[in-house]
This record gives sequence, C-alpha cells and structure tokens, in this order.
Amino acid sequence: MLSSLQKANLYLSYFAFSKVPLLWLCRPKILRVNEHMVEMKIPLKRRTKNHLNSMYMGAMVMGADVAGGFMAAMKARAQGREISLAFKGITAEFLMRPESDVHFICSDGPLIDEMLKQTLTSGERVNKEVQITAICPTLHGDKPMAKFSVTLSLKAK
Repeated sequence: MLSSLQKANLYLSYFAFSKVPLLWLCRPKILRVNEHMVEMKIPLKRRTKNHLNSMYMGAMVMGADVAGGFMAAMKARAQGREISLAFKGITAEFLMRPESDVHFICSDGPLIDEMLKQTLTSGERVNKEVQITAICPTLHGDKPMAKFSVTLSLKAK
C-alpha cells in the first residue's frame, strides 16, 4: 500500500509529465504535506541551474507555482470536488543565490481551505495571495533564498 506522500509524488509526476512537461524535466518532489503546509524540492541539476551554478529563476518560479497550487489541488481532490486553478500574479524577492537543492514551503493551508469553501458555496472565482518561501537547508538552514507571493485563483467546476 502506498503512503499519502508516495501518492502525492505519483500524482505530481503524472500531472507534470502529462500536462506540464517542462515541470516534469525539473523533477519536483513533495517532501512533506499535511492540511496546513506543503514542502517540495527541486534538485539543483544541469536542467535547473544557470551560468552562475545557482538555480535558474524560471525553475524557482516553477517551484513556487507547484508549492502553492499543489496544496489547493490536493485539498479539492480530498473533498471529491473539481476546481479550476490558475495563478493571476506573482511577486518575487530573490534574496540569495540558491546553490543547492531548493525547498519550497507554503504554509497557507487554512487560507486555501477558506478559498475552497468560498468558491464551492458561491460558484464564483476566488483570488487570494499565498506565500511561498524558498530555502536551501543543506547550505543555509531555514534562511530564505527567495520569497514569493502568488495570486491563486480558484473556481469550482
């Protein structure tokens, strides 16, 4: 029997391979997931690094996208509901060069619960900002490499 973490990673791999092949090439992996937060990793490899041997900005944005979007998709799926999920905006602050694997953490589970409740009861699109922090724990512990604020947009189908 597969654990919930293994199921999450299979779902992410399937989604990336079939819907967003560029994401699949980055090999994201869910490390921790619960009702409050998700932590996922993008490894620093040839496909994700830039000419300075740090993570390419585009790979960083993909990590923020997955961390914010995966939680919403997971929560809707757990309720047996289908949603339309999109991002309407992003603000990023790059603080340090991430020179190892990057972990993306979104702790906005309660906010996403509220968004899902609103769209499922009203049928209207709900837009709110979720926060994602990128860290390189092997080099810098919990010190942020980047901070993202993404406008998550949810609508019940």
